[in-house]
Amino acid sequence: MRSLFYLFLVFLFVGCHYLPFSSGKLSGKVAPFPEDWETIIEAQIIQLETNPSDPYSVNLWIVNIENRPYVYAGDNYATWAKNIGSDSRVVLKSGNNVYKLNAKRVLDGEFFEKFASAWEEKYGNRPSNENYEETYLFRLSKRESKTL
Repeated sequence: MRSLFYLFLVFLFVGCHYLPFSSGKLSGKVAPFPEDWETIIEAQIIQLETNPSDPYSVNLWIVNIENRPYVYAGDNYATWAKNIGSDSRVVLKSGNNVYKLNAKRVLDGEFFEKFASAWEEKYGNRPSNENYEETYLFRLSKRESKTL
């Protein structure tokens, strides 16, 4: 019976572009920093790689605010959020392209309201914790050449 369950799981995830667990280094065509993020992150889910020395990647929801991408861990100090605290270099994968970026935590209550509204518009619900000091919201930006 257990073998049938595992076989079912394999069939369930075969052909899926995004798997529901973390993995390592992301691959794809390295693309230049885009002038317009809207079409790149219109997908519901992107992949984000953190910790360049020992790559750790996850599937995340993402929003575009004022032509900048934002990812959110809520109040969950997840491994990927911890990694960004140690090294801000990240890689975002959307489609077949990867973008080398930096991530910076956002701690601005006024901006968080703008983020929460964009999140609700895209995903149909408000973030579960709207106390910006207790959550992990990150703005992704162009990686400066000195951090490559």
